[in-house]
Amino acid sequence: MITVNKGIRVRRAAAVVITTGALLAGGALAAPAQAATAPTVSAKGAFMLNSATGSTLYSKAADYKRPMASTTKIMTARVVLSTTNLNLDQKITIKQAYRDYVANVGASSADLKTGDKVTVRQLLHAMLLPSGCDAAMALADHFGTGTSISARTKSFISKMNAKAVDLGLTNTHFDSFDGNSTQNTNYTTPRDLAKLARSAMKYSTFSGIVKKQKTVQYATTSTGGTRTYTWYNTNKLLGSYSGAIGVKTGTNTPSGPCLVFAATRNDKTVIGVILNDQYRYEDAAKMMDYAFGSTSATTMQLRKLPAGTPQD
Repeated sequence: MITVNKGIRVRRAAAVVITTGALLAGGALAAPAQAATAPTVSAKGAFMLNSATGSTLYSKAADYKRPMASTTKIMTARVVLSTTNLNLDQKITIKQAYRDYVANVGASSADLKTGDKVTVRQLLHAMLLPSGCDAAMALADHFGTGTSISARTKSFISKMNAKAVDLGLTNTHFDSFDGNSTQNTNYTTPRDLAKLARSAMKYSTFSGIVKKQKTVQYATTSTGGTRTYTWYNTNKLLGSYSGAIGVKTGTNTPSGPCLVFAATRNDKTVIGVILNDQYRYEDAAKMMDYAFGSTSATTMQLRKLPAGTPQD
């Protein structure tokens, strides 16, 4: 088990960067002898797999346990989506406790308003695009069991750990629903996190959400009016790297910048993970170029997020 230092979530404004240096062009995955030379990345841990087969395409410290920040929310979504008789259109009333939580821990927020009635589907958008920890708490509170918010969220975290066991994620453990560790025991490995993402991407609801750069959603207020929520995806690969289809960012003090990414080209999908890497987007592009035999990373310019968008 690793020791994770506690820390308050820190948002870091990412500058637009043009990656320098070209990778050697290579052949398709079916002809490894012609593939490009594996890139060097700054990540403490990295892993990439072929989504169709699960085979390994890239590996660096793939089985070393590390904190994962908001990429935790992939499991939060995975547990919700596997709920029996799930009704994505069921409405959940936003509690003041959710807003208090994000304020107290300095977490990223979808700015959900107290009293608004928001559907499960909308909460998944709010959690996965702007990385709303308020939305994650709402889902954990609703889908957990118990007589208090504390009991219900704790119950939900237990479901997350049970799901990890079901999926064979032997080096993964959760102590939070959003990646803000409470016991220094919220960790995974690049390989486990890639396997989790591969599982989540099989749900059309999940894959449909994480590929969106932006969403506009309408909720009913406590007084019966309509509130408009506009959320932007914190994943800057979307719209920047050709074929990018997700998946989730994550940044806090213990974990450093993290990224779970995926892209499809020519009917071939790859899913990768980068943990603790200040150049996460550029390195993800290098890894995907390696898989696709391309040189997109050399010209990629990262999408700018509107002012006020959470940096995660």
